[in-house]
Amino acid sequence: MAGFTTNSVDHLIRSNIWSTQIKGVLEDELMGMTYVEMVTDFPDGDTLNIPSIGQMETQDYAEGQAVIYTAMDTGNFTFTITDYKSSATYITNKMKQDSIYMDRLVASFVPKQERALMKVMEAKILAIGPDGQTVSNNNTINGARHRYVASGTGDVMTVQDVARAGYALKKANVPMTNLVGIVDPSVGYTFSTLTNLVNMSNNPRWEGIVADGITTGMKFVRNIYGFDIYESQNLKSGMSETIDTNSVTNGVANVFFSAVPDVRPFIGQIRQPPVVDSEYNKDQQRDEYVTTCRYGFKLFRPENLVVILSDTTQVYV
Repeated sequence: MAGFTTNSVDHLIRSNIWSTQIKGVLEDELMGMTYVEMVTDFPDGDTLNIPSIGQMETQDYAEGQAVIYTAMDTGNFTFTITDYKSSATYITNKMKQDSIYMDRLVASFVPKQERALMKVMEAKILAIGPDGQTVSNNNTINGARHRYVASGTGDVMTVQDVARAGYALKKANVPMTNLVGIVDPSVGYTFSTLTNLVNMSNNPRWEGIVADGITTGMKFVRNIYGFDIYESQNLKSGMSETIDTNSVTNGVANVFFSAVPDVRPFIGQIRQPPVVDSEYNKDQQRDEYVTTCRYGFKLFRPENLVVILSDTTQVYV
């Protein structure tokens, strides 16, 4: 045929085709904000003082003797707005002109920036408990330990460790309702493969767990010693310490507490929720987008927190 140098039809076939879909990154569930007692009377400034009062004492009294007077113990809890975070990106004029994905790309900037900030907040909330306690110490309250290494072989958590957390909270007079445990997925694996769960002949009430799984989403389908157990990948990790001769290396801090309002262990305030600003940079020939927020979180009730340090590598043994 005139004008053609070959009979091949390859010239009529596109060698590379780009999808109209854009692959996104899978995101984990965030839950930490649910368990923060938000401060409402903090209108300005960056530091708030919260006074505290103790219990009254009793004394023996004998008729005709003077009554003994004692002063009530008082204290001061200081809470500070500590974090100012930003997430920013841009898109150049050339990119806008050349990319078929430009509209979808720009539309994703704000939600992805907000997600990045919320992820940082989540990690902050789940770390303030372990960070607020004394490292390599039992953090004993009323004779019960509030920080310890998991008792299983290889420093993996056992259900007895969960029961011990309930005992510690009870000894600290914490309400035994709305009990929550947030654990690493490696703990979920350990619980899902415990021998007494797999062997149905010895534990008939757990029937169905092996077939159906012990979790749905990030939540366990069974309550363990009064605790609703959730899994999170945002717990404080990389922890190496020794408590009472029990050591853990590169472990994770699993947290247990009561989520009853006004008793929650964490306190916080978001002084500035995520706010978006955008502008055109004529020198760089690009549109710039930035999301900023300002907040603070702190451990408020150490008596309502138990930290169990566990090993995360046993899943691969």
